[in-house]
Amino acid sequence: MMAWSPWRSNRSWGMLDHNERGRSSPRQETVTKRREQQSARSGTSSSNSPVLPVTPEHTTSLQEVLTNSAIAELLAKEAETAKQPLQKALRRASRRAFLWPEEAAQLVIEGRSLEEELLGVGPYLGRVIRHWIQNPPLMPEPPDIRADFLTVPEARSILAKNPSWRRHLKGDLQMHTQWSDGSGSIEQMAEAAAGRGYEFIAITDHSKGLKIAGGIDEAQLLQQALEIENVNRMLADTSRPVHVLRSVELNLDPRGQGDMDEKSLARLDIVLGCFHSALRKKEDQTQRYLAALRNPAIQILGHPRGRIYNFRKGLTADWSQVCNLAAELDKAVEIDCYPDRQDLNVELLKVAKAAGCRISLGTDSHDPSQLGFIDLGLAAALWSGIQPERILNFMPLNQLSKWIANIR
Repeated sequence: MMAWSPWRSNRSWGMLDHNERGRSSPRQETVTKRREQQSARSGTSSSNSPVLPVTPEHTTSLQEVLTNSAIAELLAKEAETAKQPLQKALRRASRRAFLWPEEAAQLVIEGRSLEEELLGVGPYLGRVIRHWIQNPPLMPEPPDIRADFLTVPEARSILAKNPSWRRHLKGDLQMHTQWSDGSGSIEQMAEAAAGRGYEFIAITDHSKGLKIAGGIDEAQLLQQALEIENVNRMLADTSRPVHVLRSVELNLDPRGQGDMDEKSLARLDIVLGCFHSALRKKEDQTQRYLAALRNPAIQILGHPRGRIYNFRKGLTADWSQVCNLAAELDKAVEIDCYPDRQDLNVELLKVAKAAGCRISLGTDSHDPSQLGFIDLGLAAALWSGIQPERILNFMPLNQLSKWIANIR
C-alpha cells in the first residue's frame, strides 16, 4: 500500500477500519494540538468575526487540517440549522466541495478568489470559508451519511504517488446517455472516451422499472443496440477506436430479481445489476445481496450500498459474506465513482480486497464531461490496496470478454 497520509481524508474523523482503531494518526495529533490551542482562547470565533490575514506560520497547519473535505463537513453542519435559501446554498456547496480542483486553503494562501474559482461559492460563503481557513474551528466528526468520501485533490494526491496506476486503465463500465437520464448521445460519450485513450466503455442506461430515470424497455434496448453497432462501425475507422459495449443498469428488486426479459439481457455484452428501492432499511440486508449475486443475468453488482452523500446512508450487510460469494462466483462489485456516491468506499473496498473478489469501476457519468470522475474510483482502489489484476477496467477488451463468457 502506498504511503499516502490519511490526514486529508474524511476517514481520519473516526472512519478507520477495525485494525486501525485505537491508533492515533498524524492528522488526529494535529487536530488535538489545534483543539488544545483553541481551548486556551477565550471562546470560539463566529463566522462574523474579523477576517485575519494568512501568515507564513499558518501555512503548514492550514494545509494539514482544513482540507476541502473538512470544509464540506463544516458547510453541511451549518446547513442543519440554517434557514432557506441559505440552507440550500450550504448543502450545495458542501457537495461541490468534493469537486473543487484545488484545496481552498491553498487558494487563500495564494490570495486567489474563492468565489471565482470554486463551484457553489458566492460572496457570503466565500467570506465564511475564508474565516474558517484563517481561524480553524473545532472539527466535528462527520456522521456516517457524510463519511469516507474522497475529494478531487485527495484523489490526485494518491494517484500522483503511483503514476503507473492510471496507465492500467482501459475503460469505464458505467455511464448513461440520452436514452435514459443522460445528456450526451452514445457517440458523444464514445468520442469523449476515445479522447481519454480508452479501449472500451459500457453504455448502462436504466432499465424500464426505473421510470423516474427514463428507464428503457426491451424494444428500446434492441433499438439502442443498433445505434451502438453503428457507432462502433464509425469509430473502428478512426485513429482512436473505442469499442462500445451493449449493457444496461438492471433495476433489481429486494429479492435480487431484475425487471427485464432474460433473453434481452443475454444479447448484451455485460450487465450491471443495481438496487434502487427500499434503500433506507436499517435491518441487515445481506440476503438481498447474495440473491443478486446468484442472479445469472448479472456480472457486476453496482453501487452496492446505495449511499448518497448527505442524503442517504445506504444499506448494511455482512460485507465479508457478500464479497466472499462474489469471489466464489467470480463476479465483480463496483466502485461507483460519482462524487456523491463513491460506492463502494475505501473501508468496504478493504473487505473486498480480503475476499479477493473482482472490482469494476464506473463513473456513472450522465454527460461526457463527467468521465473524469474515474479518478475518484482509481484512487479509492489504489488506497485500498486492490490488486490490479482484480480490476475489470484494467483488462484488455478480449480478456474482459472471456471473463464475461466464463461466468455466464
